[in-house]
Amino acid sequence: MKIHTFVTDTPDPRARGRLIGERWAREIQQTTSLYLDFFPKLGLDPQRVRALGEASLASLEAWCPGLADEIYAIADGAALPRWQLACLNARTEILAIAPPSAEGECSTTVFAPSGPNAPRTLQTWDWHDSLALNGLLLQLVTRGGLTVKLFTEFGMPAKIGVNSAGLGLHFNILHHASDDDSAGVPVHAIARRVLEEATTVQEAIELARSARVSASTVLTVFQRDDATPRAACIEMSPAATAVVVARPDGWLLHTNHFLDRALSEGECMPDSSTTRERFAHLTDSVPGMTSADVRARAQALCGAAGDQAVVCFHPDPALPDTERWETLLTVGVDTERCALEYVAGNPGDMAKHGFSRF
Repeated sequence: MKIHTFVTDTPDPRARGRLIGERWAREIQQTTSLYLDFFPKLGLDPQRVRALGEASLASLEAWCPGLADEIYAIADGAALPRWQLACLNARTEILAIAPPSAEGECSTTVFAPSGPNAPRTLQTWDWHDSLALNGLLLQLVTRGGLTVKLFTEFGMPAKIGVNSAGLGLHFNILHHASDDDSAGVPVHAIARRVLEEATTVQEAIELARSARVSASTVLTVFQRDDATPRAACIEMSPAATAVVVARPDGWLLHTNHFLDRALSEGECMPDSSTTRERFAHLTDSVPGMTSADVRARAQALCGAAGDQAVVCFHPDPALPDTERWETLLTVGVDTERCALEYVAGNPGDMAKHGFSRF
């Protein structure tokens, strides 16, 4: 995956969307086309995909009109039919009605004990390598005056990020028996609104609870300032939204299965998934992951296995693209300096070659 960066200081969603659409038209068109070609491979009818995409964008328009305006403007700037970008933005909602994948995506660690030190975090983003040829690091200014830095797929609102109030966010997909085709608010848009508006973990929880979802996801949020709660996993599903707080020692870990006791009863991750194996690996790794140096945390996350650790995915060219996974990004969120420390690769790559800062 090639990572691009873009900085804009316009707080108006329409103007910002138009600017992004025009500047990155080729990448947005490419990403949209890849997803629209991918959905039928999972047995999803194109007309059903379009209907779900349009309905999800309508749900977003009712919940957060400004974000919907930005998406419409991106589509117009990139010369794409709006329904196509709607489907891209609802990709998680669309995938939620497909048979669950044999794998999951992403492993997240947050160390946020009480005290003066900022949280220390690390996440892998594991995804189908065929769908993410390019990624975007975006810096923007909100109408409320916050600076937001985030990573996302082209044409989508947000995935991982931080704002200048000191709130950070990681993102993992989940699967629940209640996932359906009722076209809820796109979960990536929920992540974006949290980054734009929340200044504390509690505010992030309240914002997430206000959205009706049709696809399950967990937003792991944390804040620079000491507070209760300082870090929490917001597990969202159509059945309910639950909050899992950090352990007494400050650690908060998540992969791709529910941790909330009630929601875990509707867990739908296949037994073939490595989600529990990865979670156990995270648990074993935490003693070495308290360093302020993100590179040292990446090395500890890999452990003796290096880039062959279970948290590092390598694509198998013999497999079809629907079953092929790669760790495309490893990123730590610095809430003290409002920055993302990242490498386009797995934690072993970060440990070996270092990282970039955005």
